[in-house]
Parts: sequence; C-alpha cells; structure tokens
Amino acid sequence: MMTNKLVSFIKELYQTDEFIPLHAPRFNGNEQTYVSETIQSTFVSSVGKYVDDFEKHIEAYTKTPKAVATVNGTAALHTALYMAGVRANDIVITQALTFVATCNALHHMGAEPAFVDVSPVSLGLCPKALAAFLDEHAILTERGAVLKTTKQRIKAIVPMHTFGHPVELDELMLICRNWGISLIEDAAESLGSFYKGQHTGTLGDFGAISFNGNKIITTGGGGIVLCKTLDSGMHTKHVTTTAKVPHPYEFYHDEAGFNYRMPNLNAALGCAQMEVLPEFVKNKRKLAHLYSDFFSESEFKFVTEPDYAQSNYWLNAIICPDAQTREALLKETNAKGVMTRPIWQLMHRLPMYQNALKGDLTYSEYIESHLVNIPSSPVKSLAEE
Repeated sequence: MMTNKLVSFIKELYQTDEFIPLHAPRFNGNEQTYVSETIQSTFVSSVGKYVDDFEKHIEAYTKTPKAVATVNGTAALHTALYMAGVRANDIVITQALTFVATCNALHHMGAEPAFVDVSPVSLGLCPKALAAFLDEHAILTERGAVLKTTKQRIKAIVPMHTFGHPVELDELMLICRNWGISLIEDAAESLGSFYKGQHTGTLGDFGAISFNGNKIITTGGGGIVLCKTLDSGMHTKHVTTTAKVPHPYEFYHDEAGFNYRMPNLNAALGCAQMEVLPEFVKNKRKLAHLYSDFFSESEFKFVTEPDYAQSNYWLNAIICPDAQTREALLKETNAKGVMTRPIWQLMHRLPMYQNALKGDLTYSEYIESHLVNIPSSPVKSLAEE
C-alpha cells in the first residue's frame, strides 16, 4: 500500500509517467553557450579560461582560500590525502558506510583504511566511535598516533558528509587535535551544505568535492580540492599539473606530481552550473520538506539534516522499519519505473578491504539493511513556485 502511494506521489511531483531516475543533471542555463565557446576556442583540454573561472566560482561560494579543479572526485581526494602527508603503510580512519572511491583513493596510495561506525545524527563518521577506536587501538608517540600492534602511523581521518548531511565536525576536529591526526573531509556529495554556517570541506585540513553526473551540479566528470591556506592551495595546483615549473619552452618538473587537471571543456559546463547552484539547493530543500511531510505519519523515517547544519539534501533517504520491508520497497518501486537504491555495501564486506582493522559497526550495519534512497533530482514545478 505504501509503495503505491509513494510511486503516485513521486510521479505527481515530477509530473511524468516515464521512468524517474534517482538523480539526473539539469541544464537550464548557459551550459550550451559556454561549452560551444570552448569548442570554438580550441582550448578544450587542461588550458583555458574556464578552469580558472570555475575555481574562482567555487572559492567565492565556499569561501575557501584556494580551490584546485581536478579530473574527478577520486583524484581530488587522492590529492588531498597526498597534500596532508598520507603515505604508503599509513593508517587512515574512515567510515565503512561510504562509497568505494573513499577507500580506493587510500589503496592506490599504499595506505590502509580502518573502519569506524557512523553516527545516528549525521550518517557520517561518529565522534564517539572514533574516540573509542583510538582508545582501544592507538597510542600517542613522538611520531604521532600509531597502532599499538603494528606501530603503523595513523595519519588522517576521512569523514564523509553522507548524502550531503554534514558530520559532527567540532567533535571530530577536537579528537584529531588531541591525537595529532589530520582531518580530510570527503565532501564529494555536499556542495551547498553548511556546518554551523561554514561550507563543508573548508573546516578540515583539506576537502574534496565531486562533480560527477549524479551530483548536485556536474562538470560531466570532475572534482575539486578545497585548501585551507593559499600556500597549500598553490602547492596543490602545482602538484596536480605534473609539478611543471613555468618556462617559455623548457620541460622541468621539480617533484613527482599528478596529471589530474580538469579539462577546460568540463570547467565550462561547471561555470554554467555554478550560476544556478543556489536555485538547485533551494529546490532540493523544498523537495526534502515535501518528502518529510509525506512520511511523517508512516512507519518510515525520513532522513533529515542535523540541527547544527544546512544540508543540500543531495540524495533523499528513508529508513525502513525492517529489512524485509526495504527489500519489498526496492523491488516494487523499481518495477513501477521509480528508481530507488539501497545504500552501499559496507566497505569491510568487499574482498579488497575485508581484512582491514575495524571497530564496532552496529549502526552502520543497521543502516545498510534498512536505508533506501529515493528520487532526488530538482523538481521543475518547485522551481516555478
């Protein structure tokens, strides 16, 4: 019964009987104009005005000293980890309830993830679980925090702002200060989200945002590193552009860098999307309130932003009363042309991370078996209100 009501509600919202995706891009502004200009200029690769313009747009919106555009969100996170000093054999603590790219960025650096539980407040890294994990598994030495058993350095934590909902950053930052651990925000999903008035990705040592096609705005493929200081930002830009020293014609590179530059073609699309980002955020927050009202008298719990935050509600989510209801909802909604999806399988269940150190993951396991994401694209009719 609830499934039929939900399908009817969503189809009425989106005013269509066609297939409704989970999150589709919207191109309502200057996208075609800017992309066409880029093609006509022939500067479609990593050199061109739109890359600089896009970085400036992000800096102005997030109020970060320097933003460095990259080819995708994973590259942005990899770069942020590298710039924070994470190296091979280091331990990086993150949440098991995350998209696999978080762990893949660590893996390709030769670092190892350690998993802690998520918080009922945010669905992101739980400060209480982090503190308990460190008390049990770590000691503080002259080298900083290390594992008691292997003496591997615990260099960083990577909380993810799940579905755009900011984690409890004050508590996490205090723990990091006490243990001498860096904090890198996986803000892939949270462009347009604010923690106590400050944009996500700007409170930690570095932040990383994604502009994949399913994010709140897209550059087709792309990401960006948010840097806390101008100096670290300029170094990050240097590292992501193969560490090439400027010269009229010579090729000289002064450190091992990455070729992670965002193409101008993608940045042109991003510049147009940034012009309408405030409207997208407003629209998606309206949609979230409608969903919240719809589920308010039901056995399903709609996931809302924490009290301390303003979320972009990138993906709307509901928590089902039990695993059987979740399975039925997924099966029936998809059969009726409304895309719904479960949350990701926990990282320690994947073969490449099954041996990673982990703490108690009780709440992560509960969310894994109970949560469903529902359509979250901006709704045309809400934009007209």
